[in-house]
Amino acid sequence: MDVHPRRGGRAITRRAFLRGALGAAIAVPTAGALLEACATSSESAATVRTSLPLARRNHPVRWPIYKDNPPIKSGLSPERNATLKIYNWADYIYKAVVNDFADHYNCKVEISTFNNTDEALSKLRSGELDFDVMFPTIDILGKMVVSQLVQPLNHSYIPNLTKHVWPAFQDPFYDRGWRYTVPYTIYTTGITWRTDFVPDDIPGMQNPYDIFWDTRYKGKIHLLDDYREAMAMVLLRNGITNVNTTSRRDLSLVSRQLQELARKVDPSLDVSDYTDVPEGKAWIHQAWSGDMVSSQYYMPKGQSPRVIRYWYPPDGRGVIGNDLITVLRSARNPVLAHAFLNYMLSPKAALKNMSWNGYQPPQRSIDPNKLVAQGYIPPTLKSAVVRESDFARGFELLELDPKTDALWHDVWQRFKAG
Repeated sequence: MDVHPRRGGRAITRRAFLRGALGAAIAVPTAGALLEACATSSESAATVRTSLPLARRNHPVRWPIYKDNPPIKSGLSPERNATLKIYNWADYIYKAVVNDFADHYNCKVEISTFNNTDEALSKLRSGELDFDVMFPTIDILGKMVVSQLVQPLNHSYIPNLTKHVWPAFQDPFYDRGWRYTVPYTIYTTGITWRTDFVPDDIPGMQNPYDIFWDTRYKGKIHLLDDYREAMAMVLLRNGITNVNTTSRRDLSLVSRQLQELARKVDPSLDVSDYTDVPEGKAWIHQAWSGDMVSSQYYMPKGQSPRVIRYWYPPDGRGVIGNDLITVLRSARNPVLAHAFLNYMLSPKAALKNMSWNGYQPPQRSIDPNKLVAQGYIPPTLKSAVVRESDFARGFELLELDPKTDALWHDVWQRFKAG
């Protein structure tokens, strides 16, 4: 395991939770099952659907609140002598921030981690676990809501959302009315490289994504082992900005170019961008912005992190996203869990957490234009800064219907097999 001098190591990165088997781990309900579930909600009959709604910016979704899974009542005190149980991927939250919360609420906090999404979701669905808090993502939120693995939030316990969070996340399209989630961190996906090994001016290239097909760097090119991210990169390379495409033609194009990529450079697939680049295992790596901010701490002793660069389209037309925090239905300490969500949305806790894991929170008190000057992001990685306006231009990886998701997986598996 790679060890971060400030973190004590990361078994898997926060993005390792996202893709792969999660779609299979939570089966999409049948039309009849979903119809029955929605019919018992507090929503009007007009919102009943015969398939899982797919949240889009031009098609926002207000998830139903089920009669047998209501929000907790207002005015309750946090549970006493409690142990708040957090289910998370390894080292995605600063333990010092967690300890501050525990001291403030005179409680204990227990963080459990999982190795893969099959394990995480199968354990949650078994009903044998009683975790209070989990960190899901937009592209699997619908499945979790419909499966009733999460409970609706009582907003009276989370005033920091309206006080401190960017307006764009006050009423998000993927969870209208923020019924089930609050935002955690934001990120972009781009290209990182070592300037001491790669003389090319990647930002100056007519199409920077072409660098991944450059045979001069065979053996030193890495892609994220994430089917949505890697395939979206190929789409963007070809000017296709619908990164949630259902087009067989688009996916056939992606398949052909991934096969070409495999023949030309035989890229490595991993989610270790934050260690591979500073350690020189990769000279060019598809990367997440937050991982690149933290990559500076993995440089071997005596080597400068200034050789690491990160590119994201300067016009903002690249992949962008955010992670979430939610209260699980299994929570034995739901009031304390709500308090935890509120605490993580406080400016002090959010900034302290960012100083450790590299990922920005969408906080009004954090001025993206000052993050470099304040030392949170190195000047050489200033392109890793995320701004609220970027979400109006960037492209988010959103939930796919099961049939389309199967097509995406087929392309990816053939690429990996080749």
